[in-house]
Amino acid sequence: MPIRMAEQKPCVAPLSEEGSSLLGALGNTDIRDLAESSYRDIKEWIDLQEKRGKAKSEKDKLSQSPYTTEISKKVTDFIVPRPPNRPKPRLQKLERAFSLDEKQWRRRFKASQESLTDPNDTGSSNGSLPDAATVLYSTSHLPDDHSHDSLASEPSTSSLGSSYPVAVGSTSSRLSPNPPTSDVASDFPRNAMTSLAKPQLGEVKPVKPLPQMELNIASRALRTANRIDPDYMDYKHCSQHKVLRQSSSLSDTRLHNSMVCNQCSNESMKSTYSLLTPLRSKDVRNSYLEGSLLASGALLGADELDRYFPDRRLGVFIVTWNMQGRKELPECLDDLMLPSDDDFVQDMYVIGVQEGCPDRREWEIRLQETLGPHYVLLHSSGHGVLYLSIFIRRDLIWFCSEVEFATVTTRMVSQIKTKGALAASFTFFGTSFLFINSHFTSGDGKVSERILDYKKIIEGLQLPRNIPDTNPYRSNPMDVTSRFDEVFWFGDFNFRLNKDRPGVNTILQTKLERDMSRLLQYDQLLKSMQNGSIFKGFEEAEIQFLPTYKFDIGCDAYDTTSKQRTPSYTDRVVYKSRHKGDIRVTKYASCSLMKTSDHRPVFGLFDVRIRPGRDNIPLAAGQFDRELYLLGIKRRSSREFQKRQAVKNQKNSTVCTVS
Repeated sequence: MPIRMAEQKPCVAPLSEEGSSLLGALGNTDIRDLAESSYRDIKEWIDLQEKRGKAKSEKDKLSQSPYTTEISKKVTDFIVPRPPNRPKPRLQKLERAFSLDEKQWRRRFKASQESLTDPNDTGSSNGSLPDAATVLYSTSHLPDDHSHDSLASEPSTSSLGSSYPVAVGSTSSRLSPNPPTSDVASDFPRNAMTSLAKPQLGEVKPVKPLPQMELNIASRALRTANRIDPDYMDYKHCSQHKVLRQSSSLSDTRLHNSMVCNQCSNESMKSTYSLLTPLRSKDVRNSYLEGSLLASGALLGADELDRYFPDRRLGVFIVTWNMQGRKELPECLDDLMLPSDDDFVQDMYVIGVQEGCPDRREWEIRLQETLGPHYVLLHSSGHGVLYLSIFIRRDLIWFCSEVEFATVTTRMVSQIKTKGALAASFTFFGTSFLFINSHFTSGDGKVSERILDYKKIIEGLQLPRNIPDTNPYRSNPMDVTSRFDEVFWFGDFNFRLNKDRPGVNTILQTKLERDMSRLLQYDQLLKSMQNGSIFKGFEEAEIQFLPTYKFDIGCDAYDTTSKQRTPSYTDRVVYKSRHKGDIRVTKYASCSLMKTSDHRPVFGLFDVRIRPGRDNIPLAAGQFDRELYLLGIKRRSSREFQKRQAVKNQKNSTVCTVS
């Protein structure tokens, strides 16, 4: 249908002085000339359409003549906003604007349109760009009396491109360093101003507060790390928020939502950050069989075991040390109990001492002070100068049975029991443990006496008494080690090297590094174990350290007295498992920094497999030596205070010291 357009005089909105300055070199006269020429062309085209008739559609008529096609493009440009072509004729005053590459300009304009029409309003944080887009694609905001004038003047004004910064509406303070006044913005055509504007993204600000930093704790060994407790000081603050607990299983504990952890860290952190889980009524109604391994909610059952030990492995640290009966204790036991090359502590610490210091209580307090508040003394016993102490993580004490102990004396004549054995046994979940600390007969050639001591011990230890045997069908009444799942035997076995002192010194002078095979080929204990005369079924980890006996006090030199005793591996740790592969050795070494005795301590790190148990055994009920615990913590805190005070005094001192 032909478009009818009433004849009227071209009207162009007058520009103020500030609008004229904004257009630069383009004058008002040139704008009016362009508007009048465009109006005449449109009127001629309309007259031509009326003469040709209504035989064909408007689309066919426009496609017949290239002249009409060119005119139609001008009309569509006024109706649908699109990147304007270069205006004709060229004006000398706009040479800088016309020098822009057309393809590059179109690409920029298209990108700016996409950013202005972002449906999610992600292009700006203050909503200024969506307002500009609304002005660009809508002509309904224009005044009615200036609608045709703005259409007529649009090609000439839009040809300015992005060379002139223009502020539009409410975005003037964002897009222009010198925003015009409201009068200038109202006089200047909005479409022309928008086409001249170069979109500038404002500063992006988050809609809501950013989440907390992700805590990627992926190490499975963190299950046994007590040093992670002070790292989460905000745990108490986070726990004040409401936590939805949807799980009914005690093993499916939930961490706080603010703690972002992966699956591995979720398993390792269960024992440290556990939340009480609600119980369903139907679970409580179900019958419960005492002693069932799979009973839901059993204290020693599989669910509870998997909650604390997803891999069902327990870390055990064992130390044996002949202290030579000296009253003086080392100033610090950290090098012995907490080796610097170990990142994480273990779940259980077992310390056996031969010829211990006269004050056994003082020795145990020092151990508690070293291990800190995360461990409690589960059991402590003594037999003469043989001491045995068992420390366990305080959150695991509920899964231990009552501890039973027994003693055997191998030297009946001596008033002070220096030779013999001290053993302690208990059940942890469903795995029974036996720890034996012994001191065999001394002497270079007394191998048979030491074998006899071993036989007296395995026959004389009457364990267990009240704790049921986990596998009575494989137990031997003449061998105490056959009645437990995991057995650790350690102490001063006094087995020597069948080599004279000069020969041993010659071997020690060579660079042995970790290969001790040249020395171990003369070891009496290894030969006795190979022929089956002692420690049947026991194993020992590979020895990669120097002989631990006999040293001069306070130095690393072997015996320099007139006796010239041969260096030997007298201090040992052996182990035995009822199920093959349950015990894995992580580390087996000696502590060369403890020099208060003629022996060097020997320690071993073991990874022990544990199994679920039955709730038909007498439990320890969480009992531990509370008095010892408080004394050790008090000393630990006072020691830290003294260190801080010493550092503070040193900073305030005006005396310069050179160390």
